[in-house]
Amino acid sequence: MVRFLIRAAIFLVTAALGLLVASWILPDFNIEWGGFLVATLVFAIAQSVLSPFIFKMAHRYAPAIIGGIGLVSTFVALLIASLFPSGIQITGGVVTWVLATLIVWLVTALGAWLLPLIFLKRKAGARDEG
Repeated sequence: MVRFLIRAAIFLVTAALGLLVASWILPDFNIEWGGFLVATLVFAIAQSVLSPFIFKMAHRYAPAIIGGIGLVSTFVALLIASLFPSGIQITGGVVTWVLATLIVWLVTALGAWLLPLIFLKRKAGARDEG
């Protein structure tokens, strides 16, 4: 249970970081600070629900795109999160959407890969000592 909570916290932190990095890099990607928490939660929940669904659909109907599942789910999660008022606003065109998807996906993928190595390894080490 503790491991699940750590992974959920890591996912929320990486989602927030991904959104922040995109807002810093892309001028047409704006975050309203009052709705940042809601946007992060909506994005993280949408992505965690959509990833397995999109994977299942792609596996069944379009196996060639299985490698891009993370990008597709990130794009759809950004789209859903942008529908909520006072959160994120992506006012640019297709280029901004594509770059935002790539940036957020890259940050969340790196965070989801690196942070568990740090935090879960530390937790396992503390458990072994005790």
